[in-house]
Amino acid sequence: MSMFFFLFLQIAILAYALVAGVFLAFSDFIMRSLAITGGGVEAMQVINREVFRWVFMTLFLGMAAASVVIAGSAWLTLEGPAAMLILAGALVYFFGCFAVTIFFNVPMNEALAGMALGEAATRDYWLGTYVPRWTFWNSVRTVASALAAALLLFGLVWMTQSQAQSV
Repeated sequence: MSMFFFLFLQIAILAYALVAGVFLAFSDFIMRSLAITGGGVEAMQVINREVFRWVFMTLFLGMAAASVVIAGSAWLTLEGPAAMLILAGALVYFFGCFAVTIFFNVPMNEALAGMALGEAATRDYWLGTYVPRWTFWNSVRTVASALAAALLLFGLVWMTQSQAQSV
């Protein structure tokens, strides 16, 4: 394994964990807090617009692209259990975090964005559909991001221990 790929995996572990932390905050207390306040819909509409700032989106989208690179590198250049752990970590992030976002959370965000504040239908959607479903899928993203970090970490440790034993 090249030094570049070794460092790249370390950065990916940290980035996956940071993404997991953001999602954990939403699943643990932010969504619950928004649900019990009178301005939860408006606050979430603003959050969904502000999330496009470069820091989070660079991290989130960058790690989706990095996951493809990591999976390809693990598949093509690594071998043994470490390769499978690293490959699994990259795929877990890509499908469990990125794809879940695209197919579940984003459509709900777009539906909420088009709703008028103060209408009964908006409040019904917010409390009856959006909060529970969005939080469920967000929790899936949380677990996937954390699991991806752990799998990369275990794969990296396995690989370095295997290399140390062969020297």
